[in-house]
Amino acid sequence: MDEKLRILLCEDDENLGMLLREYLQAKGYSTELYPDGEAGYKAFLKNKYDICVFDVMMPKKDGFTLAQEVRAANAEIPIIFLTAKTLKDDILEGFKIGADDYITKPFSMEELTFRIEAILRRVRGKKNKESNVYKIGRFVFDTQKQILSIDSKQTKLTTKESELLGLLCAHANEILQRDFALKTIWIDDNYFNARSMDVYITKLRKHLKEDESIEIINIHGKGYKLITPEVEA
Repeated sequence: MDEKLRILLCEDDENLGMLLREYLQAKGYSTELYPDGEAGYKAFLKNKYDICVFDVMMPKKDGFTLAQEVRAANAEIPIIFLTAKTLKDDILEGFKIGADDYITKPFSMEELTFRIEAILRRVRGKKNKESNVYKIGRFVFDTQKQILSIDSKQTKLTTKESELLGLLCAHANEILQRDFALKTIWIDDNYFNARSMDVYITKLRKHLKEDESIEIINIHGKGYKLITPEVEA
């Protein structure tokens, strides 16, 4: 990360909060931890953050109330809820308030960072229109319209095809870690989703076959690599 992104973390479980803060800071995020919603809201008004991670059940001000107040002040900032609750109504309530994601405890630290990275990538894509279009060899890929073009031919990609090709372009000529792609696009890296991703890789290879300078190769035990002489964003 060239510039440290700032996370507002509100978690009343002291041990979990400190663990999360240390882990996120080790991953390159500047992370501020507050033990309740009231303290978190005061910090939010004073400072600039890139994303919020709120526990739902907190003293003084719960996560839902905090999120509503934050949304009133800044409609665009991404919010992730952490909760021990699994009730459908609670999850729906979170999304109605405007949550970008919802993680049920217990969860892995890796899962949280995958979710954060996926959300921030979407936010950056919306803000920077130039990153919505990639030049891949002779192809032009418009991530917003989900259209892959070569010469006068246009192919409308499915959402999954577009998301996967976007990740490959962002990591062009580098290894796209298999687990990272699965967590980012499919949320879960189980066997069935892994098989599904293999199918989509095959589809993308067919879409790109008209330019022989482009290749998607398997890196055994790691993931995939988009080999191309040119990727411009």
